[in-house]
Amino acid sequence: MHAIELLRPTTALLPSYISALEAGWSPDNVRKEVAAREQLHAIEVNAEAFVDGLDDPTASGGPIPLPDGSTVARLPSVVRWVWDGEVCGAIGFRWQAGTAELPPYVLGHIGFSVVPWKRGHGYARQALNLMLGEAKRQGLPYVELTVDPENIASQRVIAACNGVLMERFKKTAAYGLAVSLRYRIELDD
Repeated sequence: MHAIELLRPTTALLPSYISALEAGWSPDNVRKEVAAREQLHAIEVNAEAFVDGLDDPTASGGPIPLPDGSTVARLPSVVRWVWDGEVCGAIGFRWQAGTAELPPYVLGHIGFSVVPWKRGHGYARQALNLMLGEAKRQGLPYVELTVDPENIASQRVIAACNGVLMERFKKTAAYGLAVSLRYRIELDD
């Protein structure tokens, strides 16, 4: 297995990130190609602001677009790039201060995506395990992650990190009422 690091996004690492986006990868498993195009445009407009916006533990950025085009308030969040000598994915963590609860428009605490050409090397599992440390530092007793029922690879990653299937549910209308699975990972001290 190849070792990875989680790096805070920087403009120095941006060319590698852009290459992944241009090769067809998207860090957003819900909004996919739309999100990738939006990110490439945002980088073109102001690369430094784009990178700075990925690390927002105080939720100072603007609203977040949902798949139906509506927008919602931003939660405190951090994005880290999965790095093995180049950007090979991204993992994000969002939370509300003082509680493990999330608003109904936020499907889970953590989302991750590895570029297709680097999948199968344990990168997602390593990234998730590393990000669980960040969740512990925020004082959360657990994190929840959601995954589409057909995404067996992500289900295996979550299970390998001690995730337990909690429920099968329908996403809110903003997400097209699609069926999803909710997993919980308890964070022991």
